[in-house]
Amino acid sequence: MKKYLLFVYCLTGLLGCDKEENNSSRLQDGTYVGTFLRELVWSPNDTAKITMTFSSGNWSGSSNKIKYPALCNGTYSIIGDTIIFENLCAWTAEFDWTLILSGKYKLTIEGNTIEFERDCRSATSDTYVDKYKLKRQE
Repeated sequence: MKKYLLFVYCLTGLLGCDKEENNSSRLQDGTYVGTFLRELVWSPNDTAKITMTFSSGNWSGSSNKIKYPALCNGTYSIIGDTIIFENLCAWTAEFDWTLILSGKYKLTIEGNTIEFERDCRSATSDTYVDKYKLKRQE
């Protein structure tokens, strides 16, 4: 009887655990067009027109401004409301490497529109927020 109760407790514990799943299927493959904006506290903001293509966990992108943001190609994964980019390109050293699309961003998907942003502000310093807003092309 004790073994049976132990089995029931273990099974209940396993079934009750929430496991974050990879939700990359929520982001439809295709070409997306939109904008990139880096919001700075101490400087005027500049907006770039960007194009990104997502396909089976891979991405590529371009901007109308050189290395603003620094887009090339790589892979991505989605866990919950976070999209994680890996940039697979080699970069030269003459620009701000924080503009390279890489790392974790908060993701919002509504229909054919996606938005992802990274907030790099803190209690001790006002730095920047990167915002990408894109719409899937039909």
